[in-house]
Amino acid sequence: MASLRPLLPIAALLLLLLFLISFHSDPPPILSRTPSHPLDPLTFDEIAAIRSILVSYPPFAAPNQFPAIHSISLDEPPKLIVLRWRPGDPLPPRRATVTAYSPPGHTHLISIDLPSGRVLHHSNPSGFPFLTIDDMRRAIATALNDPSFLQSLNARGLSSSDVNCAPLSPGWFGSEEDHCRLVKVQCFAAAPNFYLRPIEGLTAIVDVDAALVIRISDSGPGIPISAGEDTDYRYSTQRNKPRSFSNPINPVSLEQVGGPSYFIENSHVIKWASWEFHLKPDARAGSVVSRARLRDPESGEWRSVMYQGFASELFVPYMDPSEGWYFKTYLDSGEYGFGVSSMPLVRLNDCPRNAHYMDAVFAATDGSPFVRPDLICIFERYDGDVAWRHAQPHIREARPKITLVVRTAASVGNYDYIVDWEFQTDGIIKVKVSLSGMLLVKGTTYQNLSQVPEGEDLHGTLITDNIIGVVHDHFLSFYMDMDIDGPDNSFAKFHMIKQETSPGESPRKSYMKVIGSIAKTEKDAQIWVTPYNKSEQWAGGRFVYQGHGDDTLATWSDRDRGIENKDIVLWYTLGFHHIPCQEDYPIMPTVSSSFELKPVNFFRRNPILRAPPYTEVDLPVCSVMASL
Repeated sequence: MASLRPLLPIAALLLLLLFLISFHSDPPPILSRTPSHPLDPLTFDEIAAIRSILVSYPPFAAPNQFPAIHSISLDEPPKLIVLRWRPGDPLPPRRATVTAYSPPGHTHLISIDLPSGRVLHHSNPSGFPFLTIDDMRRAIATALNDPSFLQSLNARGLSSSDVNCAPLSPGWFGSEEDHCRLVKVQCFAAAPNFYLRPIEGLTAIVDVDAALVIRISDSGPGIPISAGEDTDYRYSTQRNKPRSFSNPINPVSLEQVGGPSYFIENSHVIKWASWEFHLKPDARAGSVVSRARLRDPESGEWRSVMYQGFASELFVPYMDPSEGWYFKTYLDSGEYGFGVSSMPLVRLNDCPRNAHYMDAVFAATDGSPFVRPDLICIFERYDGDVAWRHAQPHIREARPKITLVVRTAASVGNYDYIVDWEFQTDGIIKVKVSLSGMLLVKGTTYQNLSQVPEGEDLHGTLITDNIIGVVHDHFLSFYMDMDIDGPDNSFAKFHMIKQETSPGESPRKSYMKVIGSIAKTEKDAQIWVTPYNKSEQWAGGRFVYQGHGDDTLATWSDRDRGIENKDIVLWYTLGFHHIPCQEDYPIMPTVSSSFELKPVNFFRRNPILRAPPYTEVDLPVCSVMASL
């Protein structure tokens, strides 16, 4: 979700300012360069050129209405062409995919050839693209200008100047919702941390294209609004509070005397240790890792590992079936966009001092390019972990574990999602997702548990007076086109089973035995595995907003296509079950989960066997003073 306050002097201006700051009229020098890799994102100048093409394109040219641009992205060349390309070769023709929308109900999917300036293809698919900032502002403004909605606010002792509002995707719960593009608007009493002051029981259902409130759901003003005491999480406020009863922690920083060990070639190709990969920002996925490959430590040959990987979708269902909550089953990537929801990373705090930052170029609603600075950070990490070790009386050997991290952080309304792609020297790719931000809470008349009738389902936890943290889940689906030593691969399954010994065979009665098999078709795999198809990248479908679920990973995989010795894509879903607790209030400490892509029988031996240990000579001389 995203929230802003377009009619009011403080909240709206603050968030709008965040967006306007990123709208540079001229690109920074690093972003004005011409692309040098087939997968490089569209440049500032290329997006500007695409806008010019669209403005003169007959269906959109004056006096016709110019559509709202939802995204402009690189239409990547066919995979085979990218695999055959080598540095120094001419680039394949640059093409772009434009997703646009014209009210009422006309979605545009347009392919543009940049060298010729021609529109190659224009279709009108069913479904709606993710919300733009203009859509959000219009939905909120429509609600706050509606007399009946204002009357409901007044009944609670509030006016339009006392609230912050959130534009919520409605999901899809029947054909009666197909006739228009809907946004459900719910509001909160104004405060720096307004998410903890919900105006419970009041929802405006808005036809965002017609700018019309078509229905108001109002259960009445019986539920009080939380006072929201001491919920301002800003340091400017908290620093003036009484100090906590804990010893202060001195700042910790990783210093690299010789500079970073990674090299960034032509802005987007990252080289570190034995790894090389292409990295780019993306309006929907946040970041995309492509052409990841490893140099074999013994043969010196480059070996492919993954053609492309990114966060494909995020599903966040709330476990409350009541009128104001049943529809809160968000698909955040497809409904709001991970990349466009990412604000600039906070230097020294989101990323360490030794981080390098990568900007993104996105398209505004009018098609003009703008720069979102510091969308991705890249840094080497050493946490004191051990890469490998063994000790005997006369031999003690250990190696430090150094990794390379690629990080993005999407702020989708109340929640923040930190996504790390971590590359290790032993060939492992670790993907970690960390969650923080604010709970989405429900107002209640209860102030303590003694007031709750026995057997009543709160659908969550009573966090503080008049506030319930609603139980919910987070499921992130990752798309990973694995090309282990080439495009064609198979998915192997291994199981541990009990094996009993024969009479007289051994003093043991049983042991665990490994049984392996190869998945023949999609339904035979224990997780989602599909044959590669360029059009199948988004687990929830290309057009998620009010989608019916008929163009999703589940429907593709239901075809039960062959996956043995094929170019296959692995989909891993990482999940969180969140039962809120008091420690999540007023802002949640970060919680993380991860998975690893680990080489198994890929190398002949431990690939970091020859890694050198650290010695005092390798490190800077620092003086340490402890306060006693």
